[in-house]
Amino acid sequence: MRKIFHLATCSTCQRIIKELNLEQHNFEFQNIKEKNVNPDELDAMKAQVGSFEALFSRRAMKFRSMGLAKKKLMEDDYRSLILEEYTFLKRPVIWIDGELYVGSVKKNIAKAKEQLG
Repeated sequence: MRKIFHLATCSTCQRIIKELNLEQHNFEFQNIKEKNVNPDELDAMKAQVGSFEALFSRRAMKFRSMGLAKKKLMEDDYRSLILEEYTFLKRPVIWIDGELYVGSVKKNIAKAKEQLG
């Protein structure tokens, strides 16, 4: 599977899509604002990265506004929050032939680029 979960209005996501030239690599694009990740997709992502926390974005504006920074969140909390609110999914999430790259960290993007050849 070749798929990217992204936010169409996110300039970082758009830069990464362009940098990796994903349009020419037969990727499925899922704008998470229009169609959030579903429970099965999220569970499959967790199986790849080991935890829902690894998929959770603490940079989301709602993280502080909802008072979540002051709470001790558990794995079930991270899962529920990501499913309820698209902004809590760390982005982009790039799925390339069984490998998952989460977030915009340069080393992840470099690994994705290397895998694409």
